[in-house]
Amino acid sequence: MAEVEVACVMGGNTVIKKLSVATGTTLGKAIMLSGIEKDLPDQDISAAAKGVFGVVRDENWQLADGDRVEIYQPLKFDPREARRRRAAKQE
Repeated sequence: MAEVEVACVMGGNTVIKKLSVATGTTLGKAIMLSGIEKDLPDQDISAAAKGVFGVVRDENWQLADGDRVEIYQPLKFDPREARRRRAAKQE
């Protein structure tokens, strides 16, 4: 067995679920087992990027004991575009 956390911060809500899963459970399976979608009914987490400890991973990534699965809120704007706009204002 492996102890993992599934965490999501979206729409002003923070949800963290701790669960025990079988060794080798995938990231996608852990999200499904956590039931986190029920705590965020107004959010579409299926299309959100997901990762482990800040590194984006595929939903087939196998988890290890102590991993923290993270569901990332989509960016509101492209950081590169924001930088370009700030630079254009300074000219």
